[in-house]
Amino acid sequence: MRRALLFAVIAALLSSAIAQNQTVPQSKTPTAQAMAGGGKIGASAVWQMAPTFLASAHKACDNAPQPPSYAECFISQMSKAGAPAAAVAFTQMLYQQSGGDVGIMSGFNPVGPVDVAWIVYPLRANTNNGLLLVNGSPRIVNAEDLKLLDQKGMEQSFQYQDLQNQFPKVGVWPGDRDGTTWPNTQHGPSNGLQFILGYPLINGCHACAHAGTALFTWNFDAQGKFLGTTFMGLTPAPLPGANTPPASSAPSQP
Repeated sequence: MRRALLFAVIAALLSSAIAQNQTVPQSKTPTAQAMAGGGKIGASAVWQMAPTFLASAHKACDNAPQPPSYAECFISQMSKAGAPAAAVAFTQMLYQQSGGDVGIMSGFNPVGPVDVAWIVYPLRANTNNGLLLVNGSPRIVNAEDLKLLDQKGMEQSFQYQDLQNQFPKVGVWPGDRDGTTWPNTQHGPSNGLQFILGYPLINGCHACAHAGTALFTWNFDAQGKFLGTTFMGLTPAPLPGANTPPASSAPSQP
């Protein structure tokens, strides 16, 4: 009986010691916790990088002794530079979902049921600004994912076929986003929502001739479910010395 009681006391002491030595998770704001747990993405995740942030982050991560990855080291520098917990949580979430892309939310526009987020990708060589459609289903839709565009509909249009005669290597490229011009919206069928976005048509390479702009709608139902994209039409390339027409310009009929 005494031996059994002794074992019970030892077991209780060991359990207490283990509990005290467990790592306490870092605290997060309620907004960051909600976002990490599947809650709505909002303006609290916006963070404007200071001009010195990139240089400081590169200095810390370039010389880091075997960090888990350069991107993860870079993200860890955000909170040290004063980024709110919600901004860090969003960047971590996007990093995991995108397969390793580091994006920082620089702007947020509530539209409902789907909202718009401007993203800065500081580690990219090109196309440093991007646009996400968030809070629908799926939770994040990348408007720069060219695989989601209705390119078949575009390629079947007489406009595009005529354009190919002039620009044989023409194709759709990620949008020339400036991080400030929000996409136009309009009502879709059955009280749905559509975002209108333009994509440059370029003749083969990033520095090659611009052949115009292709316009697509990004379609969501009334509950925010993503339904796909629809080709709207083309706008011609601007004349030399003229301003580029905005993506919201009315397209000609395909």
